[in-house]
Amino acid sequence: MNGFLLRLLITAFGLWVASALVPGVSISGVWTLIFAALWLGIVNAVIRPIALVLTFPFTLITLGLFILIVNAAMFALVAALLDGFRLSGFWSALMGAL
Repeated sequence: MNGFLLRLLITAFGLWVASALVPGVSISGVWTLIFAALWLGIVNAVIRPIALVLTFPFTLITLGLFILIVNAAMFALVAALLDGFRLSGFWSALMGAL
């Protein structure tokens, strides 16, 4: 339980830093930040491995750079699930995922 809370807080801190530094990423409210961190953990645990397996040929051809696109897609998916989490486009999702 302590490990889960620690990961949730670290992810929330990373999202807060991304919203502060990356133009186009905005998170309104502390609860939205916590729910975004929770959803990001769930999406990365469930959907991301499936996406990585399905996009393996592209990842192999681009020597691993396509994983950045998958990460941006997971970031954008979480933003689409929450009302207070907004992205202005693909480049802000890519920079926020980094």
